[in-house]
Amino acid sequence: MALDQTKLLTRLLEVTRNLSTMVDIETYLQSVLSAATELTDSETASLMEYDEASQELRFKYVPWFHREAISSAKIPLNASAAGWIFLHVKPLVIDDAKSDPRHYGKIDDLASFTTRSLLGVPLILHGRPMGVFEVFNKAGGVQYTEEDIFILETLASLAMTALQNDMLEGNVLSSQAEARDLDRLKNEFIAITSHELRTPLGLILGHSTFLRELVGNEYQEQVDAIIRSASRLKEIIESLSTVDNYQTGGASLRSRKVSVARIIEDVSASFRDMAVQKGVILNVEIEHNQDLLVDADGSKIAIVMSNLVKNALTFSNYGGHVTLRGGLDSNFVKVVVEDDGVGIPAKDLVHVFERFYQVESHLTRKHGGMGLGLSVAKVMIEMHGGRIWAESAEDMGSIFTFLLPVEKKIEAPDPVQPFAE
Repeated sequence: MALDQTKLLTRLLEVTRNLSTMVDIETYLQSVLSAATELTDSETASLMEYDEASQELRFKYVPWFHREAISSAKIPLNASAAGWIFLHVKPLVIDDAKSDPRHYGKIDDLASFTTRSLLGVPLILHGRPMGVFEVFNKAGGVQYTEEDIFILETLASLAMTALQNDMLEGNVLSSQAEARDLDRLKNEFIAITSHELRTPLGLILGHSTFLRELVGNEYQEQVDAIIRSASRLKEIIESLSTVDNYQTGGASLRSRKVSVARIIEDVSASFRDMAVQKGVILNVEIEHNQDLLVDADGSKIAIVMSNLVKNALTFSNYGGHVTLRGGLDSNFVKVVVEDDGVGIPAKDLVHVFERFYQVESHLTRKHGGMGLGLSVAKVMIEMHGGRIWAESAEDMGSIFTFLLPVEKKIEAPDPVQPFAE
């Protein structure tokens, strides 16, 4: 008896281990059916699942020699042993199938098989029956035992786990395919919309700029509002196109030797008026008055800095400070934009470079924006083989840092400096 118990546990352990290495659901469940017939000393086995549409049971897995005959057969819930097991959600043993009215003989006729005895258990998921697992014709004409019920319930649990894993994997693959389709449609929409808006927007800007020279002071404010709004739309379109071109491989760089120090000075000068209007002190610190030369597309680096400085000023309070720092860090030029403004909540910090992500809806309503500036900055820095990251704490401000390789083949190091509270 001890040897039989050892054999039983070894076989169950083998089936359990195979679950973690399962590659093909059908192969695994056929092995479960084989283990069921072997360990209960039965002639054959089958696994049925509930079909909600027809409210019947149908065969999910059967031995290959029965597959063709009964694969499309349906088993009614109210006139079968399997239906009884499903409805009552508990095991059933029938020692003499011929004299038990719950036995559904039509399947025997289809499979040219004679059921003498059977044992069945429900397949249960989260307390609900999902199907039925049965074995048939215990050898020697003896009755199924409590041990047989335990074995079949154990194997039914493993089978249900395998079916659930397969279903979840299918859902994941389906979700990934849907996500890819949505991403493709989104990129197509952005590309088409950007293209179609450029021409009318260019005409609006051109004609409104021309009109500004013609109209008197009475309408100057209205024309300036048109130009500002059109310029804002143009900026949004350019930002969308930049990210889309990068993701689709259509982005390009016009690199030459540029001075990052000069770009810092130019960008800071362009934001002096905004800083004065906001009551924010804008400082520039360049290490040892160096030129900080890199091979880069200067216009794109200027856009990155402009987006960072504009963000810093936008979310700074009156009397606050924004500082641009430039220096060398090993074989990289390092640029830092630091402010002591409202800061970024920890839950949002990891998402700030995502396209259309906006931090705190009340701040978005107050300051506007579509959540494109930082995603554009990230794209442009990565196009240069660099790296950009953010550190922040609420009510203490933010630090945005990016590295540009002096030589393009050098890989940017990981950011190591935490935000100092």
